[in-house]
Amino acid sequence: MTTTPLEAPPDALVAALRLPVRKTLAARADGIRRDLPPRPGTAADRLAWLRSLSPEQARRAALMDRLDALCEHITGHPAPGYSDDDPMPDAALQEAEGFNRQLTALIAAYRATRQRA
Repeated sequence: MTTTPLEAPPDALVAALRLPVRKTLAARADGIRRDLPPRPGTAADRLAWLRSLSPEQARRAALMDRLDALCEHITGHPAPGYSDDDPMPDAALQEAEGFNRQLTALIAAYRATRQRA
């Protein structure tokens, strides 16, 4: 008998979610990155770059940084502000939700399993 997503243990759902969530977040971050002026490498230059952005561009740059941090967290490099022992922060799920019907269903199954635990 095969296991449906709702019956799968949370660890199996985390494993099933890791790659598609990371790909979705990375694709969103890359899209934002392409729309913004190139970000310089040094801290001083990045500060000048950030100050040169419009309010909307600055908001998008902040979202890009958040998406990048969540991608890193999902791949095992804990991001500031997220629990080291949470392999799939709800923030990552929220940012990935709604871009792919199958992934959204898997996220719903994961949340339902987490609530029962």
